[in-house]
Amino acid sequence: MKKQNQEAFLMPLNKYLSFSGICSRRKAVEFIKAGLVKVNDKVVKIPQRRVADDDKVYFKNKLVVPDQKIYVLLNKPKDFVTTLSDQSGRNTVIDLVKGATKKRIYPIGRLDRATTGLLLLTNDGQLTQKLAHPKYEVKKVYAVVLNRPLKFEDIKTIREGITLKDGVVKVDRVHYVAGKSKTHVKVELHSGKNRIVRRIFEHFGYGVVKLDRINYAGLTKRGVRLGQWRFLTSSEVKQLKTSGLVSPLSPKTSKSKQKKTNPKKKQGIIHAKRSSRRK
Repeated sequence: MKKQNQEAFLMPLNKYLSFSGICSRRKAVEFIKAGLVKVNDKVVKIPQRRVADDDKVYFKNKLVVPDQKIYVLLNKPKDFVTTLSDQSGRNTVIDLVKGATKKRIYPIGRLDRATTGLLLLTNDGQLTQKLAHPKYEVKKVYAVVLNRPLKFEDIKTIREGITLKDGVVKVDRVHYVAGKSKTHVKVELHSGKNRIVRRIFEHFGYGVVKLDRINYAGLTKRGVRLGQWRFLTSSEVKQLKTSGLVSPLSPKTSKSKQKKTNPKKKQGIIHAKRSSRRK
């Protein structure tokens, strides 16, 4: 059972080729079925075959060497879609992080166009697979502003769990924000269901005026202004890979002493220039 759980977080072969910069995932399926891909010197024609850390993958008899791993934390503004490209010409989150790297990086999960806040982007497929997998239950915290005060009886019902069209939803915590009106709420949950926070409040007839993700897997956007990004530190990456949760820095640990995940770039906050593309 433990082995099955571990395999669930491994990347499929076609996705591995895509994240290594060989081709798109769809094209990788064609190459694999055509017998052009080997794993440990054996031809594999199953695109969903999981790739372990010690596997050696060959494409057209050449060893596939994965790209240097890049990890970017973005504070996403409104009106940017969480996709690599958009057929309607809308701005994407990739437009905001073009200065981070020339390599192809992908969002881990997604935030809808109207939602702001913390979004991770990387070319590390194994980590993406792990954090995006529902079984891993990554912690997420959202700051919510509603169109009218939230009733306490509705808070109690949300805490107990509610049933939506796609099943029962439970949150870890939901509470009013101290010092603000009862239209301001914080929600902590592990669910990865689509638009889950908005749907929870819409279930009770509330409108969500503002939705901001302020914490993801223990990471915060502290010091990163809206539309800006930074690289993760090596310590943050290590914690994400081992436990899926980043612990707050201890008082004795300073950011200046931490190793950086990209030695060629100075660590810090990078201002992302907004694209002129149509929103």
